Amino acid sequence: MFSPLSVGHKLMLNETETCFACPVCLFLKPRCKLEAYLLFCMSALCSGFTVPPVKLHFPAFLSVYRGQGGQTMTSKRQITLWLLLAFYFKSGECFSNGKVTQACGEMIPEHDHDPSPQTPPYNITLDKYQYNAGDQIRVTLFVAVSGSSYFKGFLIEARAQGNLNGGAVGSFTLVDPSISQLLKCGHSKGSAVSHTSGAKKTKVQAIWTAPDNPPASIQFKFTVVQKYKVYWVQIPGPVATLNGATAGPPHFTTTSDSPTTSPAVLPNPFSAEDCGSRKSCLRDPVNCDPRTEPRCFFLSLRTEGQSVQFELSGPAEGYVSFALSLDTWMGNDDVYLCVRDGDRVEINAAYVLGRTHPEVATENALRDTAWAIVDGVIQCSFRRDINLSQLNRFNLDQSYFLFVAHGKAEKGVIHRHSRQPLISTHQKVVSGPPEDLSASRSPLLIKFHGVFMLVAWMTTVSTGVIFARYFKLDLPESSLLGQRVWFQMHRALMVLTVVLTCVGFTLPFIYRGGWSTRAGSHPYLGCTVMALAVIQPIMALFRPPPDSSKRPIFKWMHLGAGTLAQIIAVAAIFLGIQQQALLLPAPWSTGVLAGFVVWGVLADLIFELHSRCYLPPGSKAEDRQSILSSSSERKEFRLRGIILGVFLCGNLAFLTSLISLISDV
Repeated sequence: MFSPLSVGHKLMLNETETCFACPVCLFLKPRCKLEAYLLFCMSALCSGFTVPPVKLHFPAFLSVYRGQGGQTMTSKRQITLWLLLAFYFKSGECFSNGKVTQACGEMIPEHDHDPSPQTPPYNITLDKYQYNAGDQIRVTLFVAVSGSSYFKGFLIEARAQGNLNGGAVGSFTLVDPSISQLLKCGHSKGSAVSHTSGAKKTKVQAIWTAPDNPPASIQFKFTVVQKYKVYWVQIPGPVATLNGATAGPPHFTTTSDSPTTSPAVLPNPFSAEDCGSRKSCLRDPVNCDPRTEPRCFFLSLRTEGQSVQFELSGPAEGYVSFALSLDTWMGNDDVYLCVRDGDRVEINAAYVLGRTHPEVATENALRDTAWAIVDGVIQCSFRRDINLSQLNRFNLDQSYFLFVAHGKAEKGVIHRHSRQPLISTHQKVVSGPPEDLSASRSPLLIKFHGVFMLVAWMTTVSTGVIFARYFKLDLPESSLLGQRVWFQMHRALMVLTVVLTCVGFTLPFIYRGGWSTRAGSHPYLGCTVMALAVIQPIMALFRPPPDSSKRPIFKWMHLGAGTLAQIIAVAAIFLGIQQQALLLPAPWSTGVLAGFVVWGVLADLIFELHSRCYLPPGSKAEDRQSILSSSSERKEFRLRGIILGVFLCGNLAFLTSLISLISDV
């Protein structure tokens, strides 16, 4: 676009030059020198929705202007010049006044330039997303990205979602007539809104009224002109639905990065309908459907010719992403990011070298990109060629593990993912046959770590303590491998506890390859439990004889160390189920674990009350045989056995529930 020239500036043209002219200016200033005002008038008035100016071959007109002998032309020749100008400029019109009815169908301004390939920095919002016949919706067009401070021209229409290439539906009412005006598109009066001048604007509002026989859903489309050479065509806007209809989501904002090539529009959320039959899907929770479940994380892959269509969806504060990896470790991966930046989403390919921040690729490997945001759910789709080895990207005819991650982002910059990535359980040929993929957010080693610690400190140690405290004097004449039954049971369960603890303790270090700096206090508590678990059997090896004066000291130390280890272990488990690598669903998992602990404490209290009820006040457990008869002792033993059986049933039920939760992560 040319810069305006001052009125007093005279531009000298020779007979071989070509200039641009706006005929309106010539009639406004008919007596001015043609050479001085051609470019000035072009720049001053031809803006907004304009038909491209016509190139005028200057010598032809100059000969008329000067006459054959170079003299100033007569009045007759002046009239001839104006007639010629009118003929030459028949198609040269200026539409900064917004009267662009001829652009209603394609919504394309005739600017003799292609639309901008960049993501449009503008957006449309609605004050409601459902309607009945005759209802009104306030439509707001505004600048959505900082740095793009204005627009000059615009055209807004509403179209039936089932026929987006059809005519405009409904009618508009103006909010501010000084900057907007109504147009008649087709047979509907007021069915579109455009600008009234080329003045700079940052926000425009209008009221859309639903027709008497409204379609099931409508989508707003808009064209925006920032300046003569910079404009965007048919930007897909939000969708509104008829009350009681099921043709679209109640609130959906869409756009595309390729507005010039009939971009893919996301009028509805992605669906899991074709998973396993026409496309491969990776989902969390298992078998969820993003169309009906907003908390569903969803990745689909559909092979179409020599390219693959990807769909990615998930609830996230800042971004959702997926990666192709040769192993189950992050590093040296092919990454694709959908990052929310204000009211729009940037879709990029990236690389990850080691356990570092992704680096966005400079080359453009994606096409047919489109995105949507609805109620905190980010969705994006794009197409990628199967073979892009020339761009140093993974070829899609090979096998990879699939990662899906999400997290926070600020001003388009992503942070570390807030949860462990969802990782496919096996490698998948991306362009291979469709299948429903299984995946997990927790590595297998971490799952075994959790299971081993639960079994050790919620089941075996609790049962071993009960045998030592409440079954010590039962079956006095019975022995097992040369030792009393209670002692053998106690020792076996405690040795099993130590073995499970040692194995479970090493698994996170094997998985991480060292110490985890992001696990908080959980590893410190785990190390304390590990130390106490090892001290207990060592202490038992050096216990003094029963008649030794140091025996009470040993008992108190043994009891104190064991109780302390049990308490710290329970605290570590509560923290463990909230770790990123083993994040169990809250609050269900926390409630089950709390019930597990309460069940053990309740069983301990019942055993304690039972033992005290059978003994007179002030007597010791060792005096029980002299106090109780043999029949009473048998009844007491039978009752304790029943209590132990009930405790173990409840304990195993809680344990099974938690292990099931771990397996589903």
